[in-house]
Amino acid sequence: MAKQNIKPRIRVSKNLKKGDVFEVKTLVRHSMESGRRKEKGTGKVIPRLILNRLHVTYNGEQVLNAIWHPGVSANPYTSFFVTADKSGPMKFTWTDDNGVNYEETVQINVSN
Repeated sequence: MAKQNIKPRIRVSKNLKKGDVFEVKTLVRHSMESGRRKEKGTGKVIPRLILNRLHVTYNGEQVLNAIWHPGVSANPYTSFFVTADKSGPMKFTWTDDNGVNYEETVQINVSN
C-alpha cells in the first residue's frame, strides 16, 4: 500500500539547559478514517485507516509510546514533557493500520 502524504509538525524549545523540563508538541495532518463513514455518491464504506501508534525516542531511549484508537480526531495533536539530558536526536515514528511508518527527527540542543 502506498504511503500517504502526511505532514508532521514538531515544536520543541530552542534554548535548553541540562535538567530543564521542556514541552514537545506534535501535529500531524491525517484524516484518521474510522471505517464508519460512507462515500456520499456511492454509499460505499470508506475503509478504516488511522495512525494507531506514536513512538518517540530521545537519544535512543523511549520517552513516549502512545497507542491510538479510532476515536482520535483527524489531524491528531500530541503534547508531552521531557527532561533535557544531553544534546541528541529525538525521533518520532507514527504507524498506520497498514503497518506503514512515517518518521521525523529533530535535533535537541542542550547546553550545560
